[in-house]
Amino acid sequence: MYPVGKHPNHPKQAQDCPEAARRGRLSPSSRRTQLTGGSGAFAGPLPGPELPIPAVSRTPPAYPSPAGRSRGPVTEESLQADSGSDCISLELRTADGALVTLTADFRQEVKIFRALILGELERGQSQFQALCFITRLHRNEIIPSESMAKLRQKNPRTVRQAEEVRGLEHLSMDVAVNFSKGAQLSSHIHNVCAEAKEAIYTREEDVKFWLEKGVDGSMFEVLPQTSDLPDLQRCKLCADRWKPCICSYTLSIEWYPCMLKYCKSRDAGGKVSSYKCGIRSCQKGYTFDYYVPQKQLCLWDEET
Repeated sequence: MYPVGKHPNHPKQAQDCPEAARRGRLSPSSRRTQLTGGSGAFAGPLPGPELPIPAVSRTPPAYPSPAGRSRGPVTEESLQADSGSDCISLELRTADGALVTLTADFRQEVKIFRALILGELERGQSQFQALCFITRLHRNEIIPSESMAKLRQKNPRTVRQAEEVRGLEHLSMDVAVNFSKGAQLSSHIHNVCAEAKEAIYTREEDVKFWLEKGVDGSMFEVLPQTSDLPDLQRCKLCADRWKPCICSYTLSIEWYPCMLKYCKSRDAGGKVSSYKCGIRSCQKGYTFDYYVPQKQLCLWDEET
């Protein structure tokens, strides 16, 4: 069962990156980076102490044409970058009140998505449910932590639109991760996924990659799939709230620096050289499918 905790309006913030943020100060190698990603009203700061400097982006409709992307609510994001520990952390609150955190651990090649989802108290749920999805971090998915830490923004209240909408990625999270052993995979799991100890998921194909790097395989457990249990349905098709099913959860990172831009210059001798001259911003959505022992833990995934 998912762990019970405080209301997500005041959750434990995922300040695992940088390390110094938990101590109430920043180390010399750590930088709080203020970024925004459209046009629109500014959303107020997320609650909680010691949050990174906020960033604001406009949330477009689900993967619309470029002409339709100027409309939509505003999403505030907070970004941190720590070049010393080679990680970045991005946090945002969705329209339905969920608090989503993305932590990218470049050193271990690991991405951690955490979602604190408001529970439906009238239907017997806890105040919130916590989920963690862990995937491999591929090269060039997001700009390096060192580059992120150097970024600055003149007007933190400017609301901007992501330049590129990347395709929705559908991931089958068919393996559970043992929280107590997760530090070997990434030291950030201990703090980021503390509220989701029994709900940490990854993919078998990513597990194979990590095993080749020497990670202990005992931290992983393959979850039941429809091929193992013919009666296992998707939760949105399951009428019984107490039966196991395959749940789906979708989230979107509305604005993040996905690429560095390079410009060319020519010296007095005519030699051409390249230099970093900016960033390209992206928006990307993810849908995670994973096993739950009862539909009660997946009430958002219902047919409308």
